[in-house]
Amino acid sequence: MEIERIQLQKHGDSRGMLIALEQDRNVPFEIRRVYYIFATESDVHRGKHAHRHLNQLAVAVRGSVTFLLDDGTKPVEVVLDDPSQGLLLGCMVWRELYDFSDDCVLMVLADHLYDPADYITDYADFLSELSGSLYGEAVVACQSR
Repeated sequence: MEIERIQLQKHGDSRGMLIALEQDRNVPFEIRRVYYIFATESDVHRGKHAHRHLNQLAVAVRGSVTFLLDDGTKPVEVVLDDPSQGLLLGCMVWRELYDFSDDCVLMVLADHLYDPADYITDYADFLSELSGSLYGEAVVACQSR
């Protein structure tokens, strides 16, 4: 699985730093939703799902978090701990988030509004959909983006 980190351009001086997130410039999709996760205990696991169509860009604007990403081939762990780097999360990638630092603030930009029907929350169902036994055409369309 190819992990795509996006290096975000920092602007700043002695007064501080600024990073701008702009769709179709450093965010490779139309931004339809932004949310952030904070005050998560270090022993909590979040995520544990995949999206059929949603693409996301995750940025740890403060602190750190570990992602376990799985496209059905080989799971990969990725640590986000730099606010000038984004992690691109495509559709049909299983994700689990854990090892949140006490000060972690994770911001996520998404290309669709919240839709519960887009979530796959059972890992066996995720693998089944990847194999094409369900939603086969949607999986192929998603992966060809």
